[in-house]
Amino acid sequence: MGLLFQLLDFALMILQLVIFVQVIASWLISFNVVSRHNPTMGGLLNGLDRVTAPIYRPIRSILPDFGPIDLSPLVLLLIVSFLRGRALPYLEMAMLPEAM
Repeated sequence: MGLLFQLLDFALMILQLVIFVQVIASWLISFNVVSRHNPTMGGLLNGLDRVTAPIYRPIRSILPDFGPIDLSPLVLLLIVSFLRGRALPYLEMAMLPEAM
């Protein structure tokens, strides 16, 4: 059972990393440090958008429109941090046998 929680924690850690990379890449494009027409950056952003768009969609439908500011990555990072820091350890302790 511990392996399952370790795999879930690892998947959530990878999701956090993907969100950070996407946010930094979008800032680089917004501040004209890197062009979206660059094939490497364009491919990276398209891949990251495909991974995160289904996760952001429900969050974006709940959040109000803030114009050009997208707060859905921040909300998702808070949710993932809560899951990794509080929910997973609590669930893992609850699933342990009483003998331990």
